[in-house]
Amino acid sequence: MTKVYVSSVIGAPADRIWDSVRDFNALPDWVPAVAESRIEGGQPADQIGCVRAFRLQDGGFLREKLLALSDYDFTVTYAILESPMGVENYVATLRLAPITDGNKTFAEWTAEFDCDPAAENDLVSTIGTNVFQAAFDNLKRRFGG
Repeated sequence: MTKVYVSSVIGAPADRIWDSVRDFNALPDWVPAVAESRIEGGQPADQIGCVRAFRLQDGGFLREKLLALSDYDFTVTYAILESPMGVENYVATLRLAPITDGNKTFAEWTAEFDCDPAAENDLVSTIGTNVFQAAFDNLKRRFGG
């Protein structure tokens, strides 16, 4: 199983950042690679089991299912149902943790998936840099850090 791990420090309280990232349909607001998103079937964007369908800036189309959401732990876990990336059994978790020294946030995003071994390095780099780190960098620009 392939793993991706990216972490960052964002210069704002975790609850402020959480207000932006907990909305499962808000990817276009804080993930630069995402052009548009919608929740299928008109379900609430924080309902476990809801599916978001979204299009990337490059035209790629993905569908992801919300597996877990915790306002207490500031975590969201989801699975990819459909993707052009060639991944299977993809599950990711985004977690925010308060840093009390300076009222900042430690953010970490992890993903585990199966893929063709020949594509593993490219996928780890693309997901880690172009999605996870780019999103964290965008949150830093928005909130500080």
